[in-house]
Amino acid sequence: MNPLAGAILVALAAVAAPAIAQSAGTQATVVGARAPGAGALGEVVTTSATITAIDRDKRVVTLKDAQGQETNVVAGPEVRNFDQLKVGDQIVVSHLEAVTIELRKGSGIRERVESTTSDRAAPGAKPGGMVASRVTVIADVVAVNARTQTLTLRGPQRTVNLRVPDPKQFALVKVGDQVEATFTEAVAVAVEPAPRK
Repeated sequence: MNPLAGAILVALAAVAAPAIAQSAGTQATVVGARAPGAGALGEVVTTSATITAIDRDKRVVTLKDAQGQETNVVAGPEVRNFDQLKVGDQIVVSHLEAVTIELRKGSGIRERVESTTSDRAAPGAKPGGMVASRVTVIADVVAVNARTQTLTLRGPQRTVNLRVPDPKQFALVKVGDQVEATFTEAVAVAVEPAPRK
């Protein structure tokens, strides 16, 4: 997966990403990998908006997307280096979603582990930040339906059905095996200086 690079704005990430995610300037990159008994799929969506106005007293930034739609975003006190923002600067939002699945032979403890990490710009740098969450689940394979190529997986909190479209991958799984699945989601916002004219 491509690492999310650069300084990123934590407060804007949560608010600005949905506001500008559907703009015409959005770019998506889908990556995938597969090995026997394992698979990974991920997507990074990157979009940008331009700062058109800043109310420094109220800490409100007005963003204009590629379609010309404007959105006001409040940059809370956790946004470090707010005074460095300038009209014309670009806000670049990257949203990553990825899932990896790996077959484990034998049985162990079913579990679910969640973690969240965040980072923000260093003092003196352009405002920025990143928020990422990761959930890893180990589930038991309790049923295998060859007709529909569906696995029934029982995790620590619920039971789900998972269709495996690849017959070679499906043939590797048996009742009593375990599957480890990790879902990662990250939102990053970077501030880039206004383009030179």
